[in-house]
Amino acid sequence: MKPANQLVKFLNKSFFAPLAIVLLTQAAFAFDGAPYPKGPELETTPGVVCTTPTEKRYPEQIDYCSRDVSSGLKNSIIAKYDQKYGYQIQKMKRGDFKIDHFIPLSIGGANAEGNLWPQHKSVYGITDPIELELSILISAGKIKQADAIRAVKEVKEDLSKADAINKYLHSLE
Repeated sequence: MKPANQLVKFLNKSFFAPLAIVLLTQAAFAFDGAPYPKGPELETTPGVVCTTPTEKRYPEQIDYCSRDVSSGLKNSIIAKYDQKYGYQIQKMKRGDFKIDHFIPLSIGGANAEGNLWPQHKSVYGITDPIELELSILISAGKIKQADAIRAVKEVKEDLSKADAINKYLHSLE
């Protein structure tokens, strides 16, 4: 009998069976095996605001950084996410991803590595319209930068909140 089969038999016959089921279930939920991130990994990409602005924008005079992310940095970020978190981004079509600014440049985000992550098209299809709406609202002075950052981080950390955040943003128009 193979060792794995022996372990299964032992667990089935012992008081460890319920514990094994709980641990295996927790392990399955801890990592869903997705080949790409559904949101930024906060340990690597906590979000960074612009500290070297090229200009000030909007009624609130928010620091704005011009877009400037090299191909080398983009590739490094993808490699880091694959190596550190077990994703498979490098094996997928590069055109299915963009290097996203966790805090968008349009609301005061930076080009710093701590603000960049590989975003799959299925994710940016949800978050990009919210980013656009936030940019419109902040430029009209209808939302403060801190609230805009909070909203974009919330949706990028949990895509299930997109509808609620959209409703909130449309109420500000």
